[in-house]
Amino acid sequence: MTAIMCIAEPSMACTNFLITRGASKNGSTFITYAADSHTLYGELYFWQAASYPDGAMLQVYEWDSGKFLGEIPQASNTYRVIGNMNEHSLAIGETTFGGVGKLVDTTGIIDYGSLIYITLQRAGNAREAIKIMTELVEAYGYCSGGESFSIADPDEVWILEMVGKGTKIQYDKKSRSAQNLNRGAAWVAVRIPDGYVCAHANQARIRTFPKSNGQTSISSKEMDRIFNPEVEVVYADDVVSTARELGLYNGTDEDFSFSDIYNPLDFGGARACEARVWSFFKSINSDMWRYQEHAKGYDLENRMPLYIKPDEKISFEHVAGMMRDHYEGTEIDMTTDIGAGPFKSPYRWRPMSWEIDGEKFVHERAIATQQTGFWFVAEGRSSMPRTLSGILWFSADDAATSCLTPIYSCSTRVPEEYAVGNGDLLTYSDNAAFWVFNRVTNFAYSRYDAVSEDIISLQKELESKYVEMLEPIDEHAKKLYSGSEDRAIEFVTDFSVNTAASTIRRWKELDHYLLVKYIDGNIKKEANGEFLRTSTGMPVSPEQPQLPEFWRRAIKNDAGEKLKAK
Repeated sequence: MTAIMCIAEPSMACTNFLITRGASKNGSTFITYAADSHTLYGELYFWQAASYPDGAMLQVYEWDSGKFLGEIPQASNTYRVIGNMNEHSLAIGETTFGGVGKLVDTTGIIDYGSLIYITLQRAGNAREAIKIMTELVEAYGYCSGGESFSIADPDEVWILEMVGKGTKIQYDKKSRSAQNLNRGAAWVAVRIPDGYVCAHANQARIRTFPKSNGQTSISSKEMDRIFNPEVEVVYADDVVSTARELGLYNGTDEDFSFSDIYNPLDFGGARACEARVWSFFKSINSDMWRYQEHAKGYDLENRMPLYIKPDEKISFEHVAGMMRDHYEGTEIDMTTDIGAGPFKSPYRWRPMSWEIDGEKFVHERAIATQQTGFWFVAEGRSSMPRTLSGILWFSADDAATSCLTPIYSCSTRVPEEYAVGNGDLLTYSDNAAFWVFNRVTNFAYSRYDAVSEDIISLQKELESKYVEMLEPIDEHAKKLYSGSEDRAIEFVTDFSVNTAASTIRRWKELDHYLLVKYIDGNIKKEANGEFLRTSTGMPVSPEQPQLPEFWRRAIKNDAGEKLKAK
């Protein structure tokens, strides 16, 4: 028996960007993923490639809870998987949208997390992944809510949206067993055209799509044709009829919109979810600023397109930078309202909504958030041999205050600092990336405007260095690969492991530096990288910046005469 299990809490608050080859500066595909949950521990999952005898079974455990769901036949051969990317540079991410009503198949044994990691062990490219994912839920039932999946290899990028069909039990008296007549899922997958980008963030985004029209759009009945490169849309044969049977839709096939029927947009879906898509879109296409009122939840009819063409090609640095976004420079900039406090913090502790004097209010839900367990930028490079083409830029904790490290997806080992079992959410580990990043992050929350500058400085230093390092590493790896694939893999594995360890060493140094510099609300003076001392060796008197005027006024208005000097 073999098992697949990663324990976390329902994400329900994740963000994905999808960038095609023709839209990126270096010709790579990219997908991003922030796994956001207040009970998710950030670590780097790993499965070794393996072979299994006939009759072997795979035990399936729900990713969110660890609950045993059942068994399915194991594949005869599986691929090596590190995080959310496999040795063939296939990457998969997700965001949860839930969907209308109770559409979960309570008898199913495939949840969205298992679906991702089982597929990564079995699929060699994006189209094969779509085929496997949809066949798995058809055969064994889909027991999660609605999901948007990002699926990419070095050549193509797809978005797959899926929702269960509910539970309709039929009992068989002879076998004394129950069967769900609604087993499977309603789904549609769309290839993002080359040169375009897409994004999703807990709101279904595929609306109308072409039904079987020659070579470009096929239904699940024609699934074997998915490998035809002309196919750009694939959908469940019953995606429309299921909606009709559930009483959700009574229109024509041509007018059917997946998002509008299975996950209708409301204020919350726009303000907390589509706003994140908009923030990324407007950073790469100036025309997208016209959707700002939609992102604020006030103009729900002005829907954004599923994918857009950027004004200019996008760099890795821009992609990673937007994963750190808090709506800076917009009307919903989280650093500018009174909730940011005197130090311009872009964070709001949960819950996100509240009521005062009978009126309802919300905090913003930004792309970068404090409850991120892990996040990544998966890069597929078609210019490299497929074995060496995948780079999983990986980190743990809040994207805005952590640092990505490059992991070749063919790596045969996981850095100890990121390994499963090195601490957990209730167990501190001094050399676990999650805890090291959290020490710095949680310190930054107390004086964000000042402390974040030091964090960003080291982020840029390390990530820029790693980008530059990849070119000579790639060249040497390709030379080794021409003679021995195993030697090339071992070389890039060593690079990945050592670079990750170096990242955490530098972040520990940053932790110590920040404590010394900002302790007790002071700011130590420094020059040329050294803290200043007097001629007698004592610390130079620190800076003690005055609170900003708007905050002093807020204190005055709240305290009244109590604090007034005589």
